[in-house]
Parts: sequence; C-alpha cells; structure tokens
Amino acid sequence: MTFAWYGHLKYRSASLITVILVSWGIAFFEYCCQVPANRIGYGHFSAVELKTIQEALSLTVFLFFSVFYLGEGIKWNYLVGFALIVLAIVVIFKEW
Repeated sequence: MTFAWYGHLKYRSASLITVILVSWGIAFFEYCCQVPANRIGYGHFSAVELKTIQEALSLTVFLFFSVFYLGEGIKWNYLVGFALIVLAIVVIFKEW
C-alpha cells in the first residue's frame, strides 16, 4: 500500500486520474494477498493482533520508503514515535 498511496508523490506532473488508476491497480494485488493472510491468521491471532502486525509492517516499510524512495530524512521524533509503537506492540502481544 505504500507504493499505491505514496509512490506517485515522486511524479507530481502525472495527472491525478493516472495516479489514481495506477494506485488502485497496485492496491488490488496487495489486497489479494492481505485478505487471505487475515483469513489464515485469524484464530491463531486476534483481529487486534492481526491489525497490529499489519500496521507495524506498514510503518516499517514506509520508513524505508520515505528515506530511500522519496529521499526524506529521519528525524529524532520519528524514531521516538517508532519506539512508542514498538512499546504498543509489546503491550498488545504480552499475555497479561
């Protein structure tokens, strides 16, 4: 979804309709993988755990995407935010 939602930012001269159609084309294939993965994983993981895994992976991919594809830098507050997300993951997956 990272490329579907943000990849077009590098191509600001492309028409909006073009980037919408390309983005939907990319997203379609990811959905074709994500939906079966959720079906298979549900039962072993709760819905909240599945969503947590998905968001953690998405944010990790986005961090690398923004640095290496869009050429943006990493700021200290981004790292603190990611550390807090890791803490949230620990809280969600810990057996209390």
